[in-house]
Amino acid sequence: MGQRIGYARVSTTGQKLDVQLAALKGCDKIFQEKVSATSHKRPELDKMLAYVREGDVVVITKLDRLGRSVVDLANIAKDFESRGIGLEVIDQKIDTTTPTGKLMFHMIAAVAEFELSLRYERQMDGIAEAKEKGVKFGRKKTIDREAVLSLHQQGLSMGAIAKQLSISKGSVHGIVSETKSG
Repeated sequence: MGQRIGYARVSTTGQKLDVQLAALKGCDKIFQEKVSATSHKRPELDKMLAYVREGDVVVITKLDRLGRSVVDLANIAKDFESRGIGLEVIDQKIDTTTPTGKLMFHMIAAVAEFELSLRYERQMDGIAEAKEKGVKFGRKKTIDREAVLSLHQQGLSMGAIAKQLSISKGSVHGIVSETKSG
């Protein structure tokens, strides 16, 4: 019989791991991190994947804590299966060491990805609607392009313009080059 290895993750630094850690308290070892699932860099997940051995069971509270997508979850589950590692999902009562648990894992993962896709579609629709109403997204421009061009026309060097306007030489160069090519 192997170890029970817990993995807990929250998406943002403002969220707390307390609830997940309480649910995983019976595990022999727990890996935890605060990083978005969509991030390709999840160092604690990588450490956990390298740590687990045949006979171990990885324990998570929900499927979305483990993978970025159905494909990602399926790949992790396939890796576990090939290495003789079980997966237990507490909230969905899934245990992939059983045939029923494997079936439930794949069904719930597919539904979770579908929900994620719907949420993304709604978000994109909301952004498009806001843009139609004139809402501007992104950081406000902080460089006075006209001042850059005026100083350049006066013959100041890019370094002198950058220093006078407290901006980078790269920004000055970009504005001047854009104007010449445009």
